Amino acid sequence: MPEITLTFPDGAKCAVEKGITGKTLAEGISKSLAKKTVAISLDGKLADLADPIDADAEIKIITRTDPEALELIRHDCAHVMAEAVQSLWPKVQVTIGPVIENGFYYDFAKQEPFHPDDLAKIEKRMHEIIQKNASFTKEVWSRKQARVFFKKNGEMFKVELVDAIPEGEDLKIYKQGEWLDLCRGPHMASTGQVGKAFKLQKIAGAYWRGDSNNPMLQRIYGTAWASGEDLQSYLKMLEEAEKRDHRRLGREMDLFHFQEEAPGSVFWHPKGWALFQNLIEYMRRRQNAVGYREVNSPDMLDRALWELSGHWEKFRENMFITETEDERVFCCKPMNCPGHVQIFKYGLKSYRDLPLKLAEFGKVHRYEPSGALHGLMRVRHFTQDDAHIFITEDQLMDECLAINDQLLLIYEDFGFTDVVVNLSTRPEKRVGSDEQWDQAEGVMGKVLEEIAKRGGGRNKTSVTPGEGAFYGPKFEYVLRDAIGRDWQCGTTQVDFNMPGRLGAFYIDEHSEKKIPVMIHRAIFGSLERFTGILIENHAGHFPLWLAPLQVMVATIVSDADAYALEVVEKLKAAGLRAEVDLRNEKINYKVREHSLAKVPVMLIVGRREAEEGTVSERRLGSHDQQVMGLDEAIAALVDEAVPPDLKRARSAQVERAA
Repeated sequence: MPEITLTFPDGAKCAVEKGITGKTLAEGISKSLAKKTVAISLDGKLADLADPIDADAEIKIITRTDPEALELIRHDCAHVMAEAVQSLWPKVQVTIGPVIENGFYYDFAKQEPFHPDDLAKIEKRMHEIIQKNASFTKEVWSRKQARVFFKKNGEMFKVELVDAIPEGEDLKIYKQGEWLDLCRGPHMASTGQVGKAFKLQKIAGAYWRGDSNNPMLQRIYGTAWASGEDLQSYLKMLEEAEKRDHRRLGREMDLFHFQEEAPGSVFWHPKGWALFQNLIEYMRRRQNAVGYREVNSPDMLDRALWELSGHWEKFRENMFITETEDERVFCCKPMNCPGHVQIFKYGLKSYRDLPLKLAEFGKVHRYEPSGALHGLMRVRHFTQDDAHIFITEDQLMDECLAINDQLLLIYEDFGFTDVVVNLSTRPEKRVGSDEQWDQAEGVMGKVLEEIAKRGGGRNKTSVTPGEGAFYGPKFEYVLRDAIGRDWQCGTTQVDFNMPGRLGAFYIDEHSEKKIPVMIHRAIFGSLERFTGILIENHAGHFPLWLAPLQVMVATIVSDADAYALEVVEKLKAAGLRAEVDLRNEKINYKVREHSLAKVPVMLIVGRREAEEGTVSERRLGSHDQQVMGLDEAIAALVDEAVPPDLKRARSAQVERAA
């Protein structure tokens, strides 16, 4: 029997007979390892333990506790759920059931709707199926055999899936005991390896294949984990996330609302708009300090410009379009970049003008399907803290590092210290020469290495092959929030394509025309989405400098009304965002109401405070009160409310003076 060579993760090589299975290989290493093994990875791709290995490969033995096994646990759990549903309701048709982030789902065609109480019944039956520990076995069927079987069993959605599989591609059938399904695989060895750490979460509607012209199916979502501890941690995180939901907090804090007449668009209330403008003012200061020049480009541009930029071809279905009486077609801008190139082109530019940094808080418009809209996190009209930096190729590394340093410090100011910088490299479909891509990826790879070194090696980095933009590689900044969720926010994207397509050039030191490289840079990304992330990260308990309403002055008795008005005017004069509550309500009622609205500081005044010129300060989340003089309280609050960037500048000024 011919031999093949398998290379293990530690670099060790092993010559084995061609056609050996993962199960046999694991058994040959150790009986205890074989018991733990659920799958193998061949050249980075998961495979069944029973699959023959026919060629040299890099191999990894996958045990149930390995990170790679989690996808298999969820996939197998989905199959177990489908079997459980059909055992309880035999006439139900099974459609598709993929693994998704943190779990899985399966879509079912059932005449009567599922009831939430059914989830417990299905879970109970799933535990029974797992207890039987039936083996997963794979068979390859002909197209005819599969069609006949599923049609006979009334599984017409499966018949349609069989017909959609390309000619020449294997039709894999996975059995678990007597139940089976059409599936690409792979699976673990048996249903028992799914374990007990799963939970069915909710029922939703979903059109077959996502098309509203197709039948409506019923989707059951579930989550599955390697251990009970992991499951409980995840469920606790979900519970905490529900408490922090920015849509609920947005109502309680009176920040914004949505309504059907403007789907995917935000109605900002005064407090929410104050928070939004606070973000813009902060970013404007940070940008101005490092040489960005703020501009503003039109919201609507002729179709011809979007055709030149490439957006019409690649982004047409997401654009809002209008046609005027003179038959000109205009598009509401989905991006700011073509407008910024027009500003760069206005007037002759020299290499001495580079880098030229243009920034805009530009409103962009993108059509998102109604089902994808989600509060501030997914909208159709949003504001970007967009910037485009025009540089020479030689300036690329310095600019990427400068952007990185600024991004990380900005995120730290907002409470995000756990950040991963991800480099996404060339996709299959791209523009630009291989030489340009080689140079850009080479430079950005060096930048990534330097980022990893900075911060005493604490900075986290990763590489995602093939996920770059079609015009160049990019850095993506992923923030981890207070309850462990990841949010992709900032980007640094290198573009060799658009400036040339739109006719931009500069005059180099040899008096020749050169096309600039353009860096697309965003830090917040969407200000609406970043606002939602901030609300949830802080659970509405904003630091004083960021809070939309910083201080509420509340009276205990009406005799203190005049003094309360004096207090609030002094707070405003000192630059604090303050309001007064003179209502004829008990102070405990006022405290509860403003605590629900997440006002960081309440200054409570009654007859004694009015007579003595003092205030009783109460902090959000605390039952304690501190009595202090009005001027002392205002001075302390003013100092606390200084934004972190201004505090750093003030400290630096003091150090220089010393």
